[in-house]
Amino acid sequence: MSNAYGEWLKAQREAAGLTQQQLAELALMTRSHISHIEAGRRVPSEEDAQRLDRALGTGDVLTTFRPQEDDRKDSCREPVARKFQGARKLEEQATFICEFAVAFFPGILQTRRYADAVLGAAFPPYSDEERDEAVVSRLERAKILERPTSPVVWALLDEAVFRRVAGSPDIMAEQIMHVVRLAERGRIRVHVLPLGGPICTLHQSMVSLMYFADQPPVAYSEGTKVAKLHDAPHLVERIQGAYSLAMSDALSLSESVHVLRTAAKEHGYRG
Repeated sequence: MSNAYGEWLKAQREAAGLTQQQLAELALMTRSHISHIEAGRRVPSEEDAQRLDRALGTGDVLTTFRPQEDDRKDSCREPVARKFQGARKLEEQATFICEFAVAFFPGILQTRRYADAVLGAAFPPYSDEERDEAVVSRLERAKILERPTSPVVWALLDEAVFRRVAGSPDIMAEQIMHVVRLAERGRIRVHVLPLGGPICTLHQSMVSLMYFADQPPVAYSEGTKVAKLHDAPHLVERIQGAYSLAMSDALSLSESVHVLRTAAKEHGYRG
């Protein structure tokens, strides 16, 4: 997003003679959250913006002009790196991420060849430049898993994710074993929702729940031509409930790893 919002917030804070800490106390927020908003790294929730307006006496300016996704863009033509920009910044700051995948492996778990195959199936097709940009974006996101412990990552996968072939059986085997190895060394937890299980609310789209040390959780959902970052507490709570309900129908960690290994062998893995 443009940082005009953050810069205006900073100007109003300084005009009021307040430090970030003082404003945070008045608005019932944390200093680091204020810092992120001013720097353009986070978008405040509607409740945050309302509290900032009250603290600074700015009427409803910060609430009314709170940055939003530009729905006028044709999202199916927009490179993933831009479409996911707001959520990606939060993903990098999260301490705990819960992923649900209904069709594809989550972006932070994708291998280069799998990401390229998935993006190659897009319609209308990406240009070579857009496709390369999107693949690089996903690989950059995956680097958060190179950190030893944070963020904690849980991945809830519908079985269709690894049964349907993206690219080729060889690509699928490589992708599945990448996830298995991450789980076996304890870097992530993975749980499978069996195809024979009940349908659930989450099956409408992919979902990512993100938790932080210094602000309330947010959720990101993405479907066909639609991507949305949710920060309203009542909506996030509903998504959390749906995730917990789906998790109750999932296989255990050990059972899930076994199912994934078996699927990799069915795709041709010989390790």
